[in-house]
Amino acid sequence: MFVLGLTGSLGMGKSTTARFFAEEGIPLHEADAEVHRLYEGEATPLIELAFPGTTTGGKVDRDKLAKEVLGNAAAIKKLENIIHPLVGRAEARFLDEAARKGAAVAVLDIPLLFETGAERRCDAVVVVSAPAEVQRIRVFERPGMTEEKFEAILVKQMPDAEKRARADFVVDTSKGFDAARAQVREILARVATMPKRIR
Repeated sequence: MFVLGLTGSLGMGKSTTARFFAEEGIPLHEADAEVHRLYEGEATPLIELAFPGTTTGGKVDRDKLAKEVLGNAAAIKKLENIIHPLVGRAEARFLDEAARKGAAVAVLDIPLLFETGAERRCDAVVVVSAPAEVQRIRVFERPGMTEEKFEAILVKQMPDAEKRARADFVVDTSKGFDAARAQVREILARVATMPKRIR
């Protein structure tokens, strides 16, 4: 099975591109969605222990947790040490299941793919990108977005130009949905003939 990593900075259209892969029948594992599930279950007691007062009613209060960790490198590291192994186990289960069902390709949607070294688990990487001015407009359409939040997120993410340079494929989402969907189909046609990396 060919494992395709999917990543892209905030506001680049990664979630939409992920949906296009799913629409083509490709099994998709979304790391962010897994984190949401963990925040409502398995990770809750661990996070309460590490960050007392950040959970309510058996769920992580994301706003309270954000106040604890935003801009605090040590706190972010502590949180990542809880979450990353749990997400990793869920990803491994997903890949086993996809392979068992005979999938030719599976997609791992990981926002911080390069930043966490996850590209080493992939046969090729797709970076979703758009011009900086398009990114900015999209980001500030999100509720509750501020300059401070935007800057804090960008600091954590590898610059878009570097991601594009390291990508096997780039999907440019600035030209509309149909163009992005066509790029996804082209990528799937190309990976069908590509060799897998030895992992």
